[in-house]
Amino acid sequence: MDPAGRVDTIGPAVTAGNRQPDPLTPAGAYGQFFAYELRIAPPTDPDARRRHILDRMGPPDIVTPKCELVDRGLFEGLTVEHLRWRLPYGPATEAVVLKPADASAPLPGVLALHCHSGLKYFGRRKVACWGETHPLMAGHQRHYYGGRAWANELARRGCVVMAHDGFAFGSRRVRLADVPEPMRDGLADPDDDDHDGIAAYNRWAAGHESVLAQALLAAGTCWPAAMWTEDRIALDILAARDDVDASRLGCAGLSGGGCRTVYLAGLDRRIAAAVCVGFMTTWRGFMLDVPRLRSWMALTPRLPAEMDFPEILALRVPAATMVLHCADDQLWSRRSMADADAILRDAFGRNGAGDRLDVRYYPGPHRFDAAMQDDAFNWLDRYLTNTQ
Repeated sequence: MDPAGRVDTIGPAVTAGNRQPDPLTPAGAYGQFFAYELRIAPPTDPDARRRHILDRMGPPDIVTPKCELVDRGLFEGLTVEHLRWRLPYGPATEAVVLKPADASAPLPGVLALHCHSGLKYFGRRKVACWGETHPLMAGHQRHYYGGRAWANELARRGCVVMAHDGFAFGSRRVRLADVPEPMRDGLADPDDDDHDGIAAYNRWAAGHESVLAQALLAAGTCWPAAMWTEDRIALDILAARDDVDASRLGCAGLSGGGCRTVYLAGLDRRIAAAVCVGFMTTWRGFMLDVPRLRSWMALTPRLPAEMDFPEILALRVPAATMVLHCADDQLWSRRSMADADAILRDAFGRNGAGDRLDVRYYPGPHRFDAAMQDDAFNWLDRYLTNTQ
């Protein structure tokens, strides 16, 4: 630590004597400087750290709204509820809640957090099914989820599972009709059966993500804040249900859903068990190890100068935490995944909770397939269902 109270927790200060050869980085010649910049020590108390992160994020102060039951039915042995709630901004949020049809006692509640995957037209339908699966989502589930709607699989094991559309996805996506015509690239909002139109919308939304992120920053907030706020509200709604045991709450997700897991489980102490899949790296990994920065959803202003990305999730200590990696994940290098693991293991170990952290590697590319799901569900059973 220098006299100004700045500490270096990423790597050595870059000087003429110890400068490493510059790798090619997404930021070009700026990458090495930014990656090695000296960092500022944040608060050490976990609750103070949570408050500090939220201060950096600038989330909107929103009271959880009333939830409307749109429909209820049965699907493949599950009771299915279609829910809707309205926030002060954007379209209404749509959600589906799944639970065993014969459930009686209050059950564990789990948020199934859908991925990013560059498909903003869809949200909850990536991980849940309550009727005929959309053809595009059938292909998506085959590619990333072993052909499963994994929220349904987890519900069959005795959980109340909610899958809601996250910020800017599915029902919460930006509508083309709501942006100025010169920004629409000649497109119109597609219907559900217009596959070419949906593909065109997803390409447009990929470029518009930066526009939306800039608008959030200009308003004094950021993408993680909007994302976390909406996931926190979904957790409020899930926890308040009569059929849910609010002392046994969990969340899980792949990729963008893994990012959402890090922020929600790290900042909300109600999450008793969390599974982060395919989204565990360091800020250095974001800077140096990936071909390009893929999304704004993880990036909170100034936070990387104060704590590393895994340290957000490490705020859960000693709560049960699982991290699943794909050894050949195209998003992250092995080095950045290993560096993140070391930070998590150190945090849990120093606090006598090493047995509450489970980190696993699986061969192959970015995914949350059936074998990984089974391991995650068995682990969730251990901490949420088998509590005696």
